Amino acid sequence: MTGTPPVRRRLLGAALRRYRENLGYGLDEAARILECDRSKISRIETGQRGISAKELRELLTEYGVPAGEQAALLAVAHRGRQHGWWQDYQDVLSDAGQDYVIMETSASEILAYAPHQVPDLLQTQEYARTVAAADPGCNGDEQRAHAVEVKLARQRAVLSERRPRLEFVVGEAALHQVVGGAGVMRPQLARLAVLADEGARAPGPAVSLQILPFAAGAYAVAGCGPMAVLRFADTPGLGVVHLAALSGGVSLERGEDVARYIRAFAQLRTAALTPAASARLLRAMARD
Repeated sequence: MTGTPPVRRRLLGAALRRYRENLGYGLDEAARILECDRSKISRIETGQRGISAKELRELLTEYGVPAGEQAALLAVAHRGRQHGWWQDYQDVLSDAGQDYVIMETSASEILAYAPHQVPDLLQTQEYARTVAAADPGCNGDEQRAHAVEVKLARQRAVLSERRPRLEFVVGEAALHQVVGGAGVMRPQLARLAVLADEGARAPGPAVSLQILPFAAGAYAVAGCGPMAVLRFADTPGLGVVHLAALSGGVSLERGEDVARYIRAFAQLRTAALTPAASARLLRAMARD
């Protein structure tokens, strides 16, 4: 029995099918481009098999896909074939987890909502260490250390190296959930305050941080846990929603699903405090 294809393959396959159908090509026309049988094209488009970088370029060029879109698709499809840092942490990153990390490091925009815990990309080392110590999925000191190292590596890759546009909405509950005591929470809240303040001051900030207060009442995705929407440069039709869970979570790549969560995130931002008001709240809590 064939398992569910990796989300990166599904994402790429759906894009290839969309390009092909927009041109009015059938599977036979696409097969002639690669000099293969139509079943291979079908399996690529459903994510059941991968595609080489050379074949991908050939198809995208024939479909008339602009260079910027080609580069984004190639990054999503083939970054994982390099020896990335994530491959050293297979004890804490499942195949689906590695898949997500690869997409995260390829994204040009990340929209993240965290209702009860500081988002992974914004956690201090001590906060991350405390979370790992409480994680039932971590067995032993080495695995817990690896869980922390993965978060810090993701932060370096996304915040320092890639620097995509980042928008975070954090629930006020996450600020009151005391993780590791005051000695851990004060530096964590101070770090969030700095990020929120920088986002409030800078025109067109690369990082925006808003707090969703208890007073917001009923709001979009009230019954939803942590989520992240990944979008990719020059490819408006390409996106992934990741819904976190103890089992590793699920990823949604259908255009209508991505659009629905983007609308929900926009409603969250409207209900949340402004970045400036969020910074003031965070500074006050860090001092208490």
